[in-house]
Amino acid sequence: MSEGSPSEGPVLPGAEARSVAGGPVGVLVLHGFTGNPATMRPLADALAAAGFSVELPRLPGHGTVVEDMMRTGFGDWSGAVDAAYVALAGRCERVVVAGLSMGGTLTCWLAARRPEVAGIVCINALVEAPDPAMVEMVRQMLAAGETLAPGVGSDIADPDARESAYPGSPLGPALSLYEAVEALQDDLPRISCPVLVLTSAVDHVVPPSNSDHLAERVAGPVERVTLARSWHVATLDHDKDEIAARTIDFVGKLAH
Repeated sequence: MSEGSPSEGPVLPGAEARSVAGGPVGVLVLHGFTGNPATMRPLADALAAAGFSVELPRLPGHGTVVEDMMRTGFGDWSGAVDAAYVALAGRCERVVVAGLSMGGTLTCWLAARRPEVAGIVCINALVEAPDPAMVEMVRQMLAAGETLAPGVGSDIADPDARESAYPGSPLGPALSLYEAVEALQDDLPRISCPVLVLTSAVDHVVPPSNSDHLAERVAGPVERVTLARSWHVATLDHDKDEIAARTIDFVGKLAH
């Protein structure tokens, strides 16, 4: 299934993809599992305002109804990300990729396959191999006919902020993500571009140890930032402005 597929339900308000024509440096911005572009819009808007070209895709099955996501998996999401990258790279001299959570998984997946990527920004990225017992539990739940687990969205410290993520986590797509993260382990040492790692001190979805794992495994130079006031969905949380400022600075340095 691709962006705009007629088999998908209506796109949620604010969950639309966004493409901004700016300067010669582009940034591909990727949302997370069960989320949608609204989660990353503050960062995308800040990058666009700073003069960069921006591509903010809505990943297949996301931003509509959870039933649409049931029919998708990591292959659909990574395929859409690669296509978005190719389109952005076709009109820019350099491209940086930034992602939150599963968006960070996809960012690393892409950087390992596209060595020309100028740099990556990983925000609470899911990159550590999952617990085999948890993966087996998901397989057993699927075998028993279960399709949906409780949602993981809106882990935000700011009481006035909310993420428009799906209320449930589809088990089949989740299994495909876990398997992709397992396969990603061999890819991480192939990432040689500069890496900006932003990590919430408190995260109830992706343990902060994932950021340590990423920093230790990649081959490129690593810059690290701790987000002291935010939880998992930091792009909508108290530190969203710092994330934007740090990312703009990081991308700006790579532009020269």
